[in-house]
Amino acid sequence: MTLLILFSGKGLQAQKTFRIGYVDMEYILQNVPQYQEASSQLDSRVQEWRSEVEAKKRDIEQMKSRLENERALLTRELIEEREEEIAYQEEQALDYQQKRFGPNGDYLIQKKQLVRPIQDQVFTAVREISENRNLDMVFDRTADTGMLYAAEEHDISDQVLRSINRAANRRQIDSRQERQELEIAEERTVEEDEKINEEAQIIQDKQTAREAILAERQRQRDSIKAAKQQELEERRAKIIEERQRRMDSIRNLRKQKDTIN
Repeated sequence: MTLLILFSGKGLQAQKTFRIGYVDMEYILQNVPQYQEASSQLDSRVQEWRSEVEAKKRDIEQMKSRLENERALLTRELIEEREEEIAYQEEQALDYQQKRFGPNGDYLIQKKQLVRPIQDQVFTAVREISENRNLDMVFDRTADTGMLYAAEEHDISDQVLRSINRAANRRQIDSRQERQELEIAEERTVEEDEKINEEAQIIQDKQTAREAILAERQRQRDSIKAAKQQELEERRAKIIEERQRRMDSIRNLRKQKDTIN
């Protein structure tokens, strides 16, 4: 996006062109594995906190219900004592809810702690990319910036994400060869990466199709082999059965001969 700013004075008009880019912070966060893993852990913790809040509310409702059912049987002092206990439990439940979900609660604090390292990486990447592309300003389209329109060609979110992933890869490489391969990859543009990914996907699709064909052939061979094995076992069983029948017949004839003798 190009922003044209006009400066005027004493009848003269000067023009300055600002080059502006933007990022989609939500998109970046959704594609950073470390953030997703930590976010999932936080979601599990939040679910536990909500369950605890709901349990406290149910306990209070049960206390109120018992009081109403037993009110006619209780003295005034006991009723006041029960009401004070309910009020105390309600206050404790509210304090707990504020501690977990209030403006200064654990949820917002841990959420900020979760996002802050990624934000630092984004700011570093944005500064590097802005210098390379001569951008004067970069906005976050998910923030309250008043951005109503932005051409997709000025979206540098993918470049920021690539920069973050590259930084993570740099920390993981050990050998000189891996370092050289990473340097070559870092010199590629987004378009070149997309082309490489498309070619890799085509190769992967062909490999998947080839594996499916080989698997089907193996299944057919296994099926034929199993059929032959079953036929062999049935034939063997018939031979054994026939042999046993003959032996039984000979044994019966011998018995009959012994009886006659």
